[in-house]
Amino acid sequence: MTGGLLPNDVLRDAPVHTPSRRELADLELLLAGACAPLTGFLGRADLTSQARTGRLADGTAWPVPVTLEVPADLAGGLDPADSARRTLVLTDPGGAPVAMVEVTDVWPTREGWCGVGGPVRRLGDAGHGPFRRLRKTPEEVRGLLPPGRVLGVIADRPLHRPQLAQIAHAARTLAAHLLVLIPIAEPTPDGLPPEALVRCVLAARDRMPPATLVAVPLARRTDEIRDALLRSRVAAAYGVTHLLPLGQRYAGAGLRVLVPRELAYDGRDGQWRWREDIPPRNRRLPLSAEEIEELLDMGAPLPEWHTPPAVARELSRARPPRRQRGLVVFFTGLPGSGKSTIARGVADALLETGERTVTLLDGDVLRRELAVGPRAGDPDPGSGTRRIGWVAAEAARHGGLVLSCPVAPRVADREVARDLARQAGAGFVLVYISTPAEVCAQRDRERVYVRPGDRADVTGADDVYEPPSDPDLSIDTSQVPVRSAIEAVLGYLGAEGWIDPRHTG
Repeated sequence: MTGGLLPNDVLRDAPVHTPSRRELADLELLLAGACAPLTGFLGRADLTSQARTGRLADGTAWPVPVTLEVPADLAGGLDPADSARRTLVLTDPGGAPVAMVEVTDVWPTREGWCGVGGPVRRLGDAGHGPFRRLRKTPEEVRGLLPPGRVLGVIADRPLHRPQLAQIAHAARTLAAHLLVLIPIAEPTPDGLPPEALVRCVLAARDRMPPATLVAVPLARRTDEIRDALLRSRVAAAYGVTHLLPLGQRYAGAGLRVLVPRELAYDGRDGQWRWREDIPPRNRRLPLSAEEIEELLDMGAPLPEWHTPPAVARELSRARPPRRQRGLVVFFTGLPGSGKSTIARGVADALLETGERTVTLLDGDVLRRELAVGPRAGDPDPGSGTRRIGWVAAEAARHGGLVLSCPVAPRVADREVARDLARQAGAGFVLVYISTPAEVCAQRDRERVYVRPGDRADVTGADDVYEPPSDPDLSIDTSQVPVRSAIEAVLGYLGAEGWIDPRHTG
């Protein structure tokens, strides 16, 4: 099957679901054979056994749950006992079919959601996506590797000279071929888009021993140990015999995990050596991730003693100074709190200076012009916030500054908006307009309140507002005049380097 067309009537009539980013990453690993012996998402019996014993129901050792959740209303149309109703089609975020699940198990997991288990089969030719030439299956990679030891490195951050020195020493000591696995399922821990990470690793290739580079759809889990276990298992599937951690934890999967020693730069001859072998007065320690991020944010060059120039150039392209980088300023608060008024004032001030391209995303305008935002009767009230977050992230992707001011009542949906901005390589600033509900109700011009001081009926969503616990900036317009609130936002943006501080007064 090619071109995304479904092969028969059964598939055409099957329910369709777009999994989460982590589930899509797991799906790609399953389809590539990187999770062997798994051939699909785990069912209840396997999950129960794995949680209790670390083994599947048939006794096979397996370290982590690999699961799929779907909305309960969609799961209601699935029946493992009915051949006509046990097929589920999974698509990528663009709606293209990726795989089908032959459903063998369905069960409730949380309110509104069900788990689905069953083997998966690829649909389509999977021929799209950047760096396709680096996306090889474990079988393909093992066929390329020379005989003998294979040193594995999971490069989930750019490789600077300290890491490159560690790799070179380990490969030389083991007399091993180097296999570099580059996670591409999500942005790096410091916010680099996966494509930028690949470019940074490629830029360091001439500083490595002979190596095979592979792009792998690995997504991080919230549990560090499970994350380490799955990554070790996947590395072993690709043929790794020895694993070199670069700031991560790895264990299990039958691999030998090396324990790297601390390196430092020797100012006497410009070499990287074991830290204890260099006198303190001649020693320079590696820059921390925070120090590297600060230099990039300011537009300062990364020192050549620490970062190869080719890697520094890629990092500077991917993470330009803050005043040139895209930014989403996300205002949240109750209707009538003053979000739109403050956002418009900030937009006007920035347009006067002309230093940034400014886009104002007001909820009323978005609903009128693009039908984007909360909709009356929407079964998923958070979808409006997520739609606005997507539009904001796309507007910021190419360096624009976006001011977005939906109500966004739920914490989880605001986190999605933050994540979308991060995936676009943009910054995200959350501004909470904390005006009390009783004051907002007194200002109510659109009659959105059910009862003053109780809850807001936001275009039919009727969600209780969840205040943010850690906003970047909080403003109560019942205590602060609008002009002062605008100046507070501009002052914060200037102090954080997003705009010229001279334009904040």
